[in-house]
Amino acid sequence: MTNLEFKGDWNITKGKVKQKFGILTDRDVVLVEGKYDEMLGKLQLILGRTKDELHKIITEL
Repeated sequence: MTNLEFKGDWNITKGKVKQKFGILTDRDVVLVEGKYDEMLGKLQLILGRTKDELHKIITEL
C-alpha cells in the first residue's frame, strides 16, 4: 500500500467514523491520526523498517 493509498483509505475511514459517531470533531479524529503517525515513527526506530513496510505489516494483521 502506498502512502497515497493509505491517506485515501484513512480519509474514507475518518468520514465513516464521524458519520457513525456524530459527536466526534475533526480535532478528535486528527488526534488519532497523529497517534498513529507517532506509533509508526517509534516502530521505524525500533524495527528499522520503512513506513510502507510497516503499513503492509499492520494491514495484514
